[in-house]
Amino acid sequence: MDRTILHAARDVAVSAVKAAGDITKHRFATYHQCEDKGVFGDVVTEVDHLAEQVIVEAIGHTFPEHLIRSEEAGQLGKESDWLWLVDPLDGTNNYVIGLPVFAVSITLLFKEEPVLGVIYEPMTDRLYISFKDEGFFCNGVQMQMKKKPQLQLQRATLGWIQGHLVQHDEQAVQLRQHLDLKCKRMLRVWAPTLVWCMLAKGDAEAIVLYNSEGEDLYSGVLMVQEAGGHVMDFQGRPFQGMCEEPYLIACHPDYKEEWLQIVKQGLRA
Repeated sequence: MDRTILHAARDVAVSAVKAAGDITKHRFATYHQCEDKGVFGDVVTEVDHLAEQVIVEAIGHTFPEHLIRSEEAGQLGKESDWLWLVDPLDGTNNYVIGLPVFAVSITLLFKEEPVLGVIYEPMTDRLYISFKDEGFFCNGVQMQMKKKPQLQLQRATLGWIQGHLVQHDEQAVQLRQHLDLKCKRMLRVWAPTLVWCMLAKGDAEAIVLYNSEGEDLYSGVLMVQEAGGHVMDFQGRPFQGMCEEPYLIACHPDYKEEWLQIVKQGLRA
């Protein structure tokens, strides 16, 4: 992997997420069009498309030989070892009800391994960057996941992420209820990238993800991994690469066995 490409990609991605973020912030509460996307409650606005256009054009101009997969536009460009994943407005459902919890996310993968993640939270002006093997940064400050003296579930904040197609799947509902009763607080933010960043910063103790793959997944996974966190599947195997139907647990590595057992208990309940 050419690290020169990686660092040039960072500059493009940072510029693009900030430009897209400015659009989302400026149009917040003033957008004009909102349409249903699918039959399970997802939505899209003209802001998604405007932000996406800025990002896709920036990437395509600098890296015309790379493949781009963007949430609204789909797949663009040629087959390549380099794949860009773009979520121009992660948290559109929040956006349309006036809840200022959303982000812009770009991920670059090389041979299906995430190598660069850039997430921008425009309402708080927080810029998160992660490089493969180079760390996790928030507004230029390198950060490591905090380790608490012991795992105390009654004080734990847990992020729950599920795919739109999951809906009221019986096993998902059972697991979600089990986790909700075990922990102090379960977050269902509907802006997954921000939940991953919370975990990477140490503002949450764990994430349980139930079959949610998309353009918003891999930037967050890389953030947590580069902050020193552990990401595994429901069998306890380390998560790497890409997966069409991921079932994941992310947490501090010292507590991976405890969280794995809690999830397994919920699946058996």
